[in-house]
Amino acid sequence: MRAAARLTALELEVDSAGTGAWHVGNPPDERAQATALQHGVDISDLRARQVEAEDFDRFDYIFALDRENLANLESMAPAGSQGRVRLLMDCVSGREGQAVADPYYGADDGFAATWRDVSTAAEAIAARLKK
Repeated sequence: MRAAARLTALELEVDSAGTGAWHVGNPPDERAQATALQHGVDISDLRARQVEAEDFDRFDYIFALDRENLANLESMAPAGSQGRVRLLMDCVSGREGQAVADPYYGADDGFAATWRDVSTAAEAIAARLKK
């Protein structure tokens, strides 16, 4: 999302967090890092964190990659919070309702497919915000 924002000259605060705490403090998977580097994006300095209640007011949009995480986020959102929780692929015409595949337990090429999905969504979001 940061790369898409730079390409469209948008100034955005972008962050990433999980609904669970199992990877907190860890860097991204080495395969994710390699895939990002292939596309000119260095994510090696990122560290996992868990979604916090404050995130729902800190961010205008909170995107989930699949329906399970969408449901988790919706249940975590404090009453009256401002952040809108959505499924990421709902931002891509023709992909509404679809999940981004989790490549973690699969083959390395799954990270390329996930990169394509999230990049396509990021470009769509950036274009929409630029209008």
